[in-house]
Amino acid sequence: MSESSSPKFPPGPPSNLIRSLFGAMQQNPLDYFTAMAQKYGDVSGMRIGNFRSFFVNHPDLIEDVLVNHARKFHKGRILQANKYLFGEGLLTSEGDFWLRQRRLSQPAFHRARVSSYAVTMAEYAEQSMSTWRDGEERDIHEEMMQLALRIVGKTLFDADVTQDAKEVGETLDILLHIAANFGRTVLIPLWVPTPRNLRAKLGIKRLEKVIYRIIENRRASGGDSGDLLSILLQAQDEDGTRMSDRQLRDETITLFLAGHETTANTLSWTWWLLAQNPAVEKKLHEELAGVLGGRTPTLDDLPKLVFLNHVLTESLRLYPTAWGMARLAAEEHEIAGYPVRVGYGVAFAQWVVHRDARWFDAPLEFRPERWENGLAKQLPRFAYFPFGGGPRQCIGNTFALMEASVVLATIGQKFRFRLVPGRQVIPLASITLRPKNGIQVKLETRK
Repeated sequence: MSESSSPKFPPGPPSNLIRSLFGAMQQNPLDYFTAMAQKYGDVSGMRIGNFRSFFVNHPDLIEDVLVNHARKFHKGRILQANKYLFGEGLLTSEGDFWLRQRRLSQPAFHRARVSSYAVTMAEYAEQSMSTWRDGEERDIHEEMMQLALRIVGKTLFDADVTQDAKEVGETLDILLHIAANFGRTVLIPLWVPTPRNLRAKLGIKRLEKVIYRIIENRRASGGDSGDLLSILLQAQDEDGTRMSDRQLRDETITLFLAGHETTANTLSWTWWLLAQNPAVEKKLHEELAGVLGGRTPTLDDLPKLVFLNHVLTESLRLYPTAWGMARLAAEEHEIAGYPVRVGYGVAFAQWVVHRDARWFDAPLEFRPERWENGLAKQLPRFAYFPFGGGPRQCIGNTFALMEASVVLATIGQKFRFRLVPGRQVIPLASITLRPKNGIQVKLETRK
């Protein structure tokens, strides 16, 4: 279809700046984008002030943007507005600088290296359980956050952050709650001294204190642990210059936060789903007993834990930690016959696509067995994409899945969790998808 004969902009809700920034989209983006897809179909348009954005729901159209024409698009406005936190790290940087940083970081995530982390992951999970007692109540999300933070600190930076885990977790809570307010994030720059921005700056300083301490200790030791931080410290440009402390800070804080937030959320939602589905939980326990017989899992055990893998896959389908993504058009493009101008946004929501009845039978039900007969190979490529896709796919996806598998197998052999009555669990759609007020459970020792 020629541009002259094509409609200029897809159908969508009427333009209203205040409603867009502070109304339904802000209050509950998961419901808002679900309703958008149901009302307008695979392509709809949003007008927020002079900013125009497409909302795309078909796997083929998503693949076209993320893979086939990835070079035409940059990261979206929300991530750009959160550069105060991530700096020019892998999550937010663009172009040649991003490509350079990605190449420098990639060796730390090679499969062989990630495989060596399995022992540490199981060991730290055992340490966490050593303080748990039958019958006590805990926030399992907070427990998973602290455990994942300690694991990422040790495996990627060879640092013990046990003493920092609680403070970092609380600080991250504050920052992600702030980041979840998309309207204010875009409209009010960090330099404006609002109470929100002052809290954000204080939180960033707390995180940087931990990060710079790790960098300083490693520089002082001069050691090479073969981890991500060693790789980044040794990396140098063709002219011999090395990364500044600021560059190291940006990469470290991105991987430090993204590396544990992703896994912690996945585990938290998985425990919550298992607690509500005793038949699935029973089948998982039977597999763990059959494969492991009570011993700590190793890397070699993971391919044998087939049902456990299905449980995690289904958990990530229903509660993808990256619940939505956005891009900004840096070049002209076309989506389903609609012209995409430079500066237009293009958004997709894993939350919506993963719950689409065209791709998944009974899409709102937690049914790990749906993955047993090769469903993944039958689906369109982007009907299921919890870690994104294309050149900007999450660098740590293998790391995150292995960690989730090891921790689920280690803890699942010794404990089950019962939900505390009367405690509502609400998904918070921030940069990641996390339980807003945690997940309160009663610990039950497995005999």
